[in-house]
Amino acid sequence: MTKTALTLLAASCLVTLPAVAQRTTIRATAISAPVILDGRLDEPFWAAADSIDDFRQREPLEGSPATERTVVKVAHDADALYIVVRCYDSNMRDVRASQLRRDADLSSDDNVRLLIDSFDDRRSAFVFATNPNGALWDAQFSGVDDLNENWNGIWEVAVSRDSAGWTAEFRIPLLALRFHTGTNPEFGFNVRRFIRRKNEEDLWRSYGRTQGFYRLNYEGTITDLGDLRRPHDLELYPYALGRAVETEHDSVGRETSGGYVNGKAGVDAKLAITPTLTADVTVNTDFAQVEADEQVINLTRFPFFFPEKREFFLESSGQLDLGTPGRMQLFYSRRVGLDTSGAPVPIIAGGRIYGRLGPWKLGVLDAQAGGTDNANEAVVRLQHDLFERSYVGAIGTMRAGPNGQGVQRAGGVDIDLPLVVRGTNLEPKFWVAGSQTPGVPGTPLAWRISTDNPNDLFDNFVSLYRIDAGFAPPLGFVRRTGIWETTGHSNFMPRPHAFGIRQLDFKIIPEWDIIANESGSLGRSRDWQTAWFEWRLLGGDRENGDRFEVNFQRWLDAPTDTFGIFRAVKILPGRYWWSRYELQYFMNPGRPLRFGVFANWGQFYGGRSTDLEISATWRRGGHIIVSTDLIRTTAKLPAGAFTALLSANRFEYDFNTRASLLAFVQFDNASERVDFNLRFHWIPVIGDDLFVVWNSGYTTEPLSQFRFPDTRALARPLNGAFVVKVVHRLAP
Repeated sequence: MTKTALTLLAASCLVTLPAVAQRTTIRATAISAPVILDGRLDEPFWAAADSIDDFRQREPLEGSPATERTVVKVAHDADALYIVVRCYDSNMRDVRASQLRRDADLSSDDNVRLLIDSFDDRRSAFVFATNPNGALWDAQFSGVDDLNENWNGIWEVAVSRDSAGWTAEFRIPLLALRFHTGTNPEFGFNVRRFIRRKNEEDLWRSYGRTQGFYRLNYEGTITDLGDLRRPHDLELYPYALGRAVETEHDSVGRETSGGYVNGKAGVDAKLAITPTLTADVTVNTDFAQVEADEQVINLTRFPFFFPEKREFFLESSGQLDLGTPGRMQLFYSRRVGLDTSGAPVPIIAGGRIYGRLGPWKLGVLDAQAGGTDNANEAVVRLQHDLFERSYVGAIGTMRAGPNGQGVQRAGGVDIDLPLVVRGTNLEPKFWVAGSQTPGVPGTPLAWRISTDNPNDLFDNFVSLYRIDAGFAPPLGFVRRTGIWETTGHSNFMPRPHAFGIRQLDFKIIPEWDIIANESGSLGRSRDWQTAWFEWRLLGGDRENGDRFEVNFQRWLDAPTDTFGIFRAVKILPGRYWWSRYELQYFMNPGRPLRFGVFANWGQFYGGRSTDLEISATWRRGGHIIVSTDLIRTTAKLPAGAFTALLSANRFEYDFNTRASLLAFVQFDNASERVDFNLRFHWIPVIGDDLFVVWNSGYTTEPLSQFRFPDTRALARPLNGAFVVKVVHRLAP
């Protein structure tokens, strides 16, 4: 084969080979002297510490050397890891840094991420990130694609800047990690740097496009860690809370419940049963500081899926998953401590155990609810490692009423087999679940078989579901029952690197979601209950980070009963087919002023409708962020016309990386109310928190005497509460 032919073959495979072999390990330097965390590296040991600097691009030019140099060093003492990332930059004036708040989305900024696989099992990891402002962001990663961004660890970072670049100095206490104790353990390790103005992603390891930061089987290793022992077997988080609740009113101003003032105290505890197994306990739990749910106007006849936001249920939540989020989950934590309307139900106490025992992953949760619910709710999840990244697992859930009455159960098994076949990703997956409910005969089942083929040039997926009519997991979420369902897509995504376009995205074969009666067949369109098809005529990502799409859609809905779609407008039984057109354009989040536009229009239930969504975000000086989202649907149907309007507006002022003020204002004309959520959060030291929260809602009903923004409405709120909560961390 000629040299020219070899070059063409390499180009056709979209593979860029590095000129030299890349290092796979970095040695940690043992230290005993105190470390001043300031990002300046004045301590003498840093000069002699082992380092890595062979970073390569994953975007935009796979395998090419990074355009800006990055140097990483690692040290450790008996209590913590110290990791330095020195980000050289030839144009410091254009370095992006707009975020300060903890757990803010750092994709708008230059940032670095550390991945520490402290079990060294290539299956799970802790992730720590920061930007040039020193904002803290962390997450837990497990499985193939489960990134739990709501986990909060105890760690610190300090950042400094100079004319040649910026430096992040991390201190990660061993207490924040889970690992096998012993002499000279090894931690899996990787580092990712993102340069926002170039939309450039650089990695030390796993920089191939079919790999990526979370492909742990390509990670590197930290060695020479010495004799590691996890300190402190117990952490306590006692809290005290004061609450003033306003008198509630209906939309015409009549009192519905009286106001009150009360106080509350409780405690959360974290106990290391073994170095790899952790127990959490919560007593008299309260989540008053959690941000309010975003309102939605649901123009379908199916339930809406709200994400979990409460801290106790978020840590290691991936270990309790079985199913498909938003469609069928055997455990949906919002069933615990919240009623069907989303109102809080008191949690008297709860406990959780999670972690590893050899090749086994274990997750157990039990909670006792109070109030009118007064139920005990429990879930047990087991997974056993298979091959390099695969697993087989089982789960059981139970809900029991007072004195063990009315027990409801559900259980299931699953297998996940992520593979690499000739350099491409392939992931077959299967789960099956059953439920038992008093008054429902037998054990109704649900199952799904799927295969995913996520790669850079082609991204393919197909799945098949079956959910019996009586399937009702007591702690789960099911969007629809009594169905067959198939979903799938096949995306073709070439990289022209021309006309300012980095990667195109086409759906020549339409993406689909088809649901048929359980007694029917997916192969006969007359049995379909709903169907959705989307062709992407043109889409892609620009070199500057903007995203655009031009789509065509076909829809089917065949309701058998009349249902309300908006206020008094109702859809009659029938079989409705319609076509729609869609345009999207979203600027990259690194712009100081960012806009996004979504427009979808065409036929709708025998009439016509137009959906318009506009979003805008303004960032100033790393302290102020203002954003607004407006969603407007206008429809003219045989049953009537309507205009649905939803507005969500946020204002954020960050005093520094540990103090922030957030205001969230929502309005929708379906419920005819406006809601305010004001939240101040101060972190005196990592692990301690002070929250000051105000929530209030007012009617906007046109005929109401106390209609907002009339000042008289302030004395007739639909609901309102003022809360002060203090949390203090103790590590005896």
